[in-house]
Order: sequence, then C-alpha cells, then structure tokens
Amino acid sequence: MIRDTFDNILQEKEVRQNLIQLKAELKEESARTALLYQIGGRYSVFEKLLINDDAKVRKNTAIIMGILNVPCFLDMLYDAYQKEEQLFVKSSYLDALKNFDYESLLPELKEKLQILSNLDVSESDRKHVNEEIRSLSDLIINIEGPSGHLFTGYQVPSELILLTNRNFVNITMDQIKGNSTKEFNAGVMVKCTDLNDILPIRTYNELLFVLKDLKTCGNDVGKAASAIANSSLMEFLEKLHKGSAPFYFRIELKSKMELDKKSAFTKKLGMEIERLTKRSLINSTSNYEVELRLIENKEGNYNVLIKLYTLKDERFSYRKNVIATSIQPVNAALIVALSKNYLIEDAQVLDPFCGVGTMLIERHKLVHANTMFGLDTFGEAIEKGKENAKNAKTIAHFVNRDFFDFKHDYLFDEIITNMPRVMGHKEEEEIYQIYHKFFIKASEHLKQNGIMILYSHNREFIKKLMNKKIYKIEEEYEINKREGTYLFIIRYI
Repeated sequence: MIRDTFDNILQEKEVRQNLIQLKAELKEESARTALLYQIGGRYSVFEKLLINDDAKVRKNTAIIMGILNVPCFLDMLYDAYQKEEQLFVKSSYLDALKNFDYESLLPELKEKLQILSNLDVSESDRKHVNEEIRSLSDLIINIEGPSGHLFTGYQVPSELILLTNRNFVNITMDQIKGNSTKEFNAGVMVKCTDLNDILPIRTYNELLFVLKDLKTCGNDVGKAASAIANSSLMEFLEKLHKGSAPFYFRIELKSKMELDKKSAFTKKLGMEIERLTKRSLINSTSNYEVELRLIENKEGNYNVLIKLYTLKDERFSYRKNVIATSIQPVNAALIVALSKNYLIEDAQVLDPFCGVGTMLIERHKLVHANTMFGLDTFGEAIEKGKENAKNAKTIAHFVNRDFFDFKHDYLFDEIITNMPRVMGHKEEEEIYQIYHKFFIKASEHLKQNGIMILYSHNREFIKKLMNKKIYKIEEEYEINKREGTYLFIIRYI
C-alpha cells in the first residue's frame, strides 16, 4: 500500500488525497521504514511538493516530512515556512521541526515569536496566528525549558480552598488553628496568614487558591479571558514566587460540555489569555506551573480556582512505591484520624494485608506505635513497603507471608488494614472466603479488648461474617458512597 500511494504521488495522481492516505499509513512504525526504502534518496520530490499551488498539499507534505525525520528536510521545511503566505499552513512547518535538531534556528525562532506577539492581527487571522505563536513557543521551550519559578510566598496572606472528603470536612477543619475558616460542601475555606500552618495537615485532598477579584468568570471565551487577564492573577503569582513573567499555565475545565467542545473552548481560551496578557501567561499542556480550574456553577458561569504546582506537597513524599490495590495516602490519613480515639500510644500493631505499608505508616504518624508488622502474599509489595517505611523513617517489620499461615509469639493491640476487594483475578466468592477466614484468624492475634480498624469495599461481608459474640462494632463510617467504601472500628470483646 505504501509503495502504491507513493508512486501515485510521484506520478502526480490525486496528490492531495494520496498525501492524506500516506499520512494515515505512517502511523505504523514499520510503514515509515518501508517508505524511506521506497524513496531511496529521492528527496527532491518533497522539495517540489512544498511549492505546490495547493496549500493543503504543502501542509500535509510538511507533516509527512516531520514524521520521516530525514536530516536534510530541516532546511527545506524552514525555508518553506519563511516563504509560506497561507497562515493556516505555517504552524504545520513548525510542528514538523520538533522532530529535528533545530537548535541553530533558535535565535530566528525567538525573533519571529517576538514579532508575532506584538502584531495587531484581525479577528479572522487571530486563530492561525495564535497557532503559529503556540508552535514557536513550544519549539523554544523544548530547547530552553520553561522559566521555572521558586515558590516563596509561605507568609503571604492568602485565601485557600482545602478540598476534603465531603463526609468529614470537620476532620480537616478541626486541625486548622489560628486562621479564619468556613465549612462548605466540598471542604474548608481558609483565610491563611502562614501556609506552614496548613501544609502539614494530612486529610485534605487538594489545596487551591482563590482571588477576590477572580472568583468567577463568564462562560464564553472572550468574557472568561478578559476576567482572567484583567484580574490580580499576575500580581498574585509574582508576589508568591521568585522570578518574573512569563508563567506557564494550563486550564482544567469542569463542565457538562461535550469533550470535543470542551477541548476547543480551553484551547481558544488559553490562546486569548496569552494574547491579552502579552504572553505574561503562556498556555502549556506539559510544562505548566499554574492550573486555572474553571468549574461550572448553577448560573452557567465558571468558578475559578488556582492550583500552584510550584508549591510542593511533601506530606506523602515517603510513598515512592505503589501497587494497583494501594490505598490513597490521604484516605489512609483520614481513616486513622477517624480512629484516633481508639489508637493506643506504643501499641503493637498488625496489618495482615499491608500492600506497600501506607496504613501502618499513617497510623504511626498520628499516634506513635511500638512494634508494627505488615504481612502480604505479594512479594513485590513487601519490598516496596520496606522502602516506603525507610523513607518515612518508620520502623516496621514487613513479612512476605499469608496472614492465614502467620504465627507470632505475642498478641497485638490493634489490627489495621485495607481489606482485599474484587479486583483483577480476585472474584467475589474468593473475597467472601477471605472475610470469613479473617474474622476467625484475627481473634487468634488480638489482645482482649483489642481494636480492628478495617477499610472495606464490602460492608455486607463484615455485617454478615463478623461473630457478634466476640466482636463489637464501635464505629461505622461511610467514606465514599460512590466507591462503596466504609471504615469499621471493631472491638474484640
């Protein structure tokens, strides 16, 4: 197929259609090798196609040359870019250059970007000029990297949103001291004077900033871009960071809009923000430092929140290793916070299905434990747990063993675990049997009056299989209704 398509192009048969066909065929790596063999050094055909009268022929030729990545194409493409008069084609040449060693062209590319950024263009040309600006910017960033900024605004008064588990906003709110707080359905609003008071709290999911003059924006590109560009956003960013503009941002749009329309909206909005801020803010899908999160509200407009990736979240930095079944560390932190009144200082603690150790580590961070044991049949998880515990400066004994074969010289004060669930090769009947055996086996290892802290996706199994003669449910919490997760605090009586 590659051979026939290329021969048709050589013979000038339906050139545009055959170039589109060739571009589609080149999605396979083997097709690229086959085409290069078929070309056999006849590169002049591409030079000829780049001056074809049909602009779409030139556009598709540039894309194909970028895919083929033949070194001699670099000069051909850049020369064609400089001569191109059709605006909608120009970005295709630039995108093709990304696959080449174009560093020698950097001064010219930067000069071109400067000219375009200050150019007053008509509404009809703006889309294509913006695409050219975006492609030039990407080429420069690929070589020089983004101008990174250091976050320094820890003592700058800020308005924050801490997103939390909706059922337990109070758990996070109660940990905030000396700052003005207000509860809302998704978390806590905080007027903060020192971020160092907030950052160590382990039970919030995300920390976002709010600007007084940018709490909402309109629902069309022009109104939204104008609200963002004319707000105090740039002043806010410069106040909280070392270094000046530009700042690289992305847009996260949470809306009922269809996916393709959402993508088109965010792309247009990003370009318009760049234009209105004279590229003090640069839209980037990969090298961003700032996220502008737009959330559709009841009025059909967007609430605006700001996430700073320059502000590092170090709370769970110990957890370098995870597996598919690993619990989210913020959920583990929430579980132990809900269980705090039942945790014993210097307790002997066992996790019979420990995975990579997150539950044990978070339990120890809240209330100091003595000896901790983690068991798992998955050897890789045990090795990862050992490394995580070392990173957390937590002493725990990780053993690659089935809980149901485990023997130990003394009893434990607590069992804390993320119970197995239906996932991958584990069927519901197998999980049911694990729960059945678990309650029998747990009684062999718990001290009288000992506590079990169970995070479970199978509430009904606990209710049905727990022997009520020897176990008593002290607390039951719904953690996430959609995911069907629960926390049970159970006493061995």
